[in-house]
Amino acid sequence: MKILVIGGAGYIGSICTEVLLDDGHKVAVFDNLTEGHRRAVDPRAHLIEGDLADRSAIEAALSNSQPEAVMHFAASALVSESMVQPSKYFRNNIANGLNLLDAMVAVGVNKIVFSSTCAIFGRPERQPMDENLPTGPINPYGESKLAFERILRWYDEIHGLKFVSLRYFNAAGASDRFGEDHRRETHLIPNVLKVALGQKACVEVYGTDYETPDGTCIRDYIHIVDLARAHILALDSAKSEFYNLGTGGGASVREVIDVARKVTGRSIETVERSRRPGDPPRLVATSEKIKRELGWNPQFQSLEAIIESAWKWHQRFPRGYED
Repeated sequence: MKILVIGGAGYIGSICTEVLLDDGHKVAVFDNLTEGHRRAVDPRAHLIEGDLADRSAIEAALSNSQPEAVMHFAASALVSESMVQPSKYFRNNIANGLNLLDAMVAVGVNKIVFSSTCAIFGRPERQPMDENLPTGPINPYGESKLAFERILRWYDEIHGLKFVSLRYFNAAGASDRFGEDHRRETHLIPNVLKVALGQKACVEVYGTDYETPDGTCIRDYIHIVDLARAHILALDSAKSEFYNLGTGGGASVREVIDVARKVTGRSIETVERSRRPGDPPRLVATSEKIKRELGWNPQFQSLEAIIESAWKWHQRFPRGYED
């Protein structure tokens, strides 16, 4: 298939682009490079520099590349920032997303795979979290993603634009060629590995008194290549649908740090901090629906495999793509 990857210079988009190309698809990448990196774009893909805020730019990209489907990863994605700059999140994640959908309708592209988030659920009523869980975002980031999911449903009903929305939990790890390099790094695993590399003095552990076995928060980590495989399976879905993507397990902050010590062979110092407001003790998904309906079969479920892949990449690129 011919695929246009929106945000293909970012962490998840770059690895999805790589896996698409490895599978024989033709890929064009549309990215404004404000958060993504030029070096993260697989050289086999055609890079189109542009911004979703410019409706004419995305329509031209669609017209020129003539994709059979779009994968949409471009979004602002920092929860804490969304609580300070809600306008940025509603503008980037909703208004700019509408530019994409309207351009798709205008050009006649009628399939989209959307990068959503578990943040649409807020504080979950039950765990593991399935697709029938009531939604209730507790920050503008989650609210913006949920709003776009609702917009997708209406564009399907009115315009026949088919979608698959994939709700991520914690994407982690790396492929052999591409990895995680955010200009402002907030994710646990890369920050732990920065300590192992000697780039940070310690890992800050926010909250050690949660009702979990070791007192620290538990999160569901999914290998980035498994995540990419789910997107490719979604291309073959004949219906519009929502799927949660996790492993059904979970690891605490302390467990992540302990496994990183084992994988790297380095001493990783920690500093305990007070809880951050709004952090639930445990967030774990069930992905039975996507396994049953699309045949998704994650291959890298162990935390050690996830951290090993990330560590190999960070050793090769200790300063990230800008090195």
